[in-house]
Amino acid sequence: MTGALAPIKPLTALDRCDRCGAQAYIRATLPVGGELLFCAHHGRQHVTVLRDKGAEIQDESARLSESPASAPADEH
Repeated sequence: MTGALAPIKPLTALDRCDRCGAQAYIRATLPVGGELLFCAHHGRQHVTVLRDKGAEIQDESARLSESPASAPADEH
């Protein structure tokens, strides 16, 4: 074992919050193994405690405020 961390895979629409089933934007990888997925709402509720307990946090909730890409002018 090299001790290298596995590459972080982006969260997709198929990843669902373990609390409510909404799309997950936050992944907490637990120090004992395993992971928890949260929507932005539930992530805000739990991320501080999880981080304090040693979890690695992948937070993609900033994607919620991104504006969608617009189509090029020639595709209208």
